[in-house]
Amino acid sequence: MAYYGKCIETVIEQLNKFQPEKDSPEQFLEATSTALQTLSPQKQAFILELLSGCLEYRKLLAVVVDAFYVRAGWLCPRADYSLFQVICYLAMFQLQELGFQLFCDIVRAQPVDKMHKFLGFFFNPLNLCSWIKDEWSLIYETAHVRENWIDPLMRWQPEVQELIHQLEEVMANHLPLSKTKARVTEPKEFNLTVPRPRAIPVPEPVPVVAKSKPVPRSTYQPPKEQQLLEMAKRFNRWKAEELLLQANIEEMRCAVPQSQGEPPMQDSKKKLQLQLMPQIVKTSKLTFYKPSEVPVKLNTAAILREGSLYQQQVEKELQRVDQLVDGAGDFSEFLKWQKKMQAKDREEELTAGECRRLLGKLSREEAILARQHVMQENKQKANQKREETAELLQQCAERRLQEEKSMKELVEQVTEAQKNIKLVQMKLLKDRRQTVQEVMEESRELLQRSAETAKEEQKRRCELISQLRALETQPMRKGKLVDLTQIPGYGLEGEMSVVELRERLALLKESQRREEEEKRDQIIQGKRVRSQELQNRMEQISLCRAAMGRSAALRWEEKKARSAAPGVSFQDERVLELQRKVEEKVAERRRKQATLKPVPAPRPARTKAWAHLEEQHWRDLQQSRERRLRALQLSTSAACRRQEAA
Repeated sequence: MAYYGKCIETVIEQLNKFQPEKDSPEQFLEATSTALQTLSPQKQAFILELLSGCLEYRKLLAVVVDAFYVRAGWLCPRADYSLFQVICYLAMFQLQELGFQLFCDIVRAQPVDKMHKFLGFFFNPLNLCSWIKDEWSLIYETAHVRENWIDPLMRWQPEVQELIHQLEEVMANHLPLSKTKARVTEPKEFNLTVPRPRAIPVPEPVPVVAKSKPVPRSTYQPPKEQQLLEMAKRFNRWKAEELLLQANIEEMRCAVPQSQGEPPMQDSKKKLQLQLMPQIVKTSKLTFYKPSEVPVKLNTAAILREGSLYQQQVEKELQRVDQLVDGAGDFSEFLKWQKKMQAKDREEELTAGECRRLLGKLSREEAILARQHVMQENKQKANQKREETAELLQQCAERRLQEEKSMKELVEQVTEAQKNIKLVQMKLLKDRRQTVQEVMEESRELLQRSAETAKEEQKRRCELISQLRALETQPMRKGKLVDLTQIPGYGLEGEMSVVELRERLALLKESQRREEEEKRDQIIQGKRVRSQELQNRMEQISLCRAAMGRSAALRWEEKKARSAAPGVSFQDERVLELQRKVEEKVAERRRKQATLKPVPAPRPARTKAWAHLEEQHWRDLQQSRERRLRALQLSTSAACRRQEAA
């Protein structure tokens, strides 16, 4: 056992020294064989065979060991990489030659926890038959992998699983043994002086603080005056913004003379306008353009959209005129019939809604009944389940009693059988020792043969390497003369020399340049035509706008004339009677007002806070107007600059 353990340690040391980027396997094996001359021939042959196999099949071994470190052995140190390679090589290639018993002894000589993890991972049937087989098939042929490695490893599965179980038991029963039998040192306590207990300090008297008055509730409530001021501020701001918006929309109304028949404004509204008008005139510094001088620049899409809109309006008007010429009738009868049908539809909808409401109530009652029925069924099922569970628990208790009786009988049988195990173990140990000696003799002979074959193979490789190096040292002609005017002569259609190819490329570039110039001219001509069309469309739009403006002016004049006309007098007796009664009531109210003569209430004094708030409000309003004016001036100046640039 120690013989193979030292050999494996030597192989691991040599594998750690091997660097695949710098060293070649042949030279490394030669250097190793020279370094191992002091060992016996059997040890040297065994070590060289293991080392050469690990180097030759290092790709296959790396697949398994790298995956082991990633999936199961992340806690194992990286220094044991070569150990796992050697164990994997012995399991794949030397298990049949060494024998399973010798393999078990080699595994037990290594750390138990590491071998248990690695063998459990490598001999797992799922890993062997799935991804390990696929990865090895990428390096060698699939049939070769299955016949030479996968099938033999699967045949050794029962023995290996038993070995893994034994390693697991060893790990469970392993107890650390003391290396020396010397007397254990018993610590003694230090003989330290005991500190004196500290004196308890006298408590200081707690100062008595006078009871403070509670904070009044009004501290945490906002004052009513502030709420009133906020409401007044919001109302004044809303009213001022409304007046400003009305002034901006109707800024040109001052040039139109007011008709005499216009109805008078309400008293309160008129007073508010008269009060706010001087302040609005002082604060507003806006400049307005005439409608014909407003700088507006339209893009192509806007021009085409507006043109198509006017065109659709013209077509609709022409269709209406044609229908009138053809004698189209009035739609009054159709509208009456439509109203009747709509009333019927509403009634039907109401009845349908009532039906739906009643149906909803009915479905609600049915759902309540169904819920009660389901709850009753659930209670019955729960009672049945309780009875069934009680029966099952009774059966389980009876079964446990039977199992306990059978287990007691088994324990008695096992104790009787253990008495005869020692004799059988002695016989097995003798048989195993004989088989191990035979296997060791056979393995020595095989190692000698493999060492001789390895030497011959090494000599043959060295001769091949020397021949290859001699071939590499022979001179070779690197340069080649090329004639650009000569045709290659491959027999292809359209074959030509390099010079002719360059001339044809130059002609092709010239033709492409001419085509690009023609396309550019066509694009410029198309842009000119399109711009002319847009100009014509803009002229049509301006004509339509002028016509629509004239029609709007006429409608406005008609509306003013209608508003200036005197009101229609009602001749109905009920209306006249009501008017007479209203006049009598008004006259009676005025007589009573004249007789009473109420004393006017004194006007409340204007406080400084109210004046400050009003001044702040109008200052904010003036700043907002100035900001709007500045933004309007910037937009108009930018539009003018864009128009000048265009």
